[in-house]
Parts: sequence; C-alpha cells; structure tokens
Amino acid sequence: MTRVDVSFESGADRCAGWLYTPATEGAPRPTVILGHGLGGVKEMRLDAYAERFVQAGYACLVFDYRHFGASGGLPRQLLDIKKELADWAAAVAYVRRLEGVDGDRIALFGSSFGGGLVIDVAAADGRISAVISQCPFTDGFASARASGTISTVKVTALATRDVVAAALGRTPVMAALSGPPRSASLMSAHDCEPGYRALTDTAPAFRNEVCARFALAIATYFPGRRAARLDCPILFALCRDDTVAPAAASRRHGERAACAEIVEYPCGHFDIYLGDAFEHAVGDYVDFLHRHLPVA
Repeated sequence: MTRVDVSFESGADRCAGWLYTPATEGAPRPTVILGHGLGGVKEMRLDAYAERFVQAGYACLVFDYRHFGASGGLPRQLLDIKKELADWAAAVAYVRRLEGVDGDRIALFGSSFGGGLVIDVAAADGRISAVISQCPFTDGFASARASGTISTVKVTALATRDVVAAALGRTPVMAALSGPPRSASLMSAHDCEPGYRALTDTAPAFRNEVCARFALAIATYFPGRRAARLDCPILFALCRDDTVAPAAASRRHGERAACAEIVEYPCGHFDIYLGDAFEHAVGDYVDFLHRHLPVA
C-alpha cells in the first residue's frame, strides 16, 4: 500500500490527513474515511485500522479535526461539535473529488466521540454507503452521568471560566481529557487515564487537554437519535464494559435503526484499539465492509 500526506479545506482552515491506497491497480476503489474521538489524533491507532482496510482492498482517508494534531485552527485544542461535523462533511467532499476512488461508495469509521459524529454525518449526507460506529458516544446524558458527580462539578467550574475567558478574548481555560477518578477531567473512570496513555505512545501531537467550554455541550448532544434516520447499513461495535460511552444507551439507539448490526465485545472503552480485542473487532469490520461495500 501507499500512504501520502494530504490536506483539505474546512471552513477557514485546513484538515491534515493520510490517504492510503492499495498497491494493486484496478477499478476505482470504495473508500473508508476514519476520524477519532474526544481530543484524539490520527496517530492514536487509526492507522492500524486503515492498514487493515487497505489490505482488504479499500482506499482510506484518515484525518485530524481542526484545532488538533497536524490540522490548522486556533485556539488549539478547541472541540466544537459543529466544526467537527463540518470537518467530516469536508472530508467526504474531498474524497468525492479524488481520482482513482469511487466517490459514490464511501464508508465512515468513527470511534468514541467520532462514533456519534458519523451517525449525524451519514444522516445529513444521504449518500453514505455504510457506517462503522466503534464504542460510540451516542447519548450525552448517559456519558455525563458516567463521569461522576464530583468530576462533573469540577469540570463545569472550569467550563464556566473558559466561557468567560473566550468572551473577554483571553487565553482558554483547559480541562484534562482523562484523569484519575474524581479529577477535573472529562473522562475520569478508573480505566480512562491508563487507557488513553496506552494509545498515545506513538502520538507526539496528542495533548491531554481541551478547552473546557466543551463540557457544557456534552450532556445535550444525542447523535444516537439520528440512527433511526439512516437508510444505509451501520455497524454498532459496542464495548460491554464501557465506562465512557455506556453500551446500554448505544444499544437502544442502534435497535431503532432500520439497517443496524450490533456487536458487543467483552472489553472496556480503550481496549478495543489493542491486542486481541482489536484483532477480533477489525476482522468483523472487514467482513461488514465486504458484505455491504464489496471490492471489485
């Protein structure tokens, strides 16, 4: 396979990405677009999934959201739901313009918070061929409740300060993405800090912080509700012991989708990126793609 650095415009900035293509020539390839979750960057194992998809015959685009990783955008570490949805739409538009790929056969792969975003993107687009939603954030209330009262209070205080700082044009107030239980972090369950750390060994661009104002938007975002609007196949890959995006909430949303497949893995939110859990899941994903988006 080949991997080249690419970029595409989104709003007033550019998103950086990697474009993977199989080494063998042939008919235009169906393409999988991959995006990460809460504060994640493409080096945090998205390349591992992309490599498996390319080996199975697909082209792949992996990208960083604006304000994160190698992409543009100021202030850094700003997580804005509307902007990230726009980044996904820009990535789809970019792929549809590429030569050598089949722009009418595009699959979306989103993980964690990205697993919720891809539901929204596919519902709005109407032309997406398939969706893989891995350990997805589908229900803001369920995820906020999973954070625990003490962490929620601490992060809310930081978020309020950050909103004031933004209004006054001051330096953003940051909150940790992951931390120990009861800490002022967005993810504070017992497995969150070591789980995130395990994914960042090969991601020098990763920063364990985000502009705290995002915390005020978590509890009111319910992308899972749009699953019922999808007319394309969607695979919900749930982690049974998920402490970040509770599987029960995602299962309820998935059961309302007309063309959903729901698979549960006996692991935690961060385990699915590594080891046996990764091998099991990525094999299921390739099978799902081959059934619904076959390679010529």
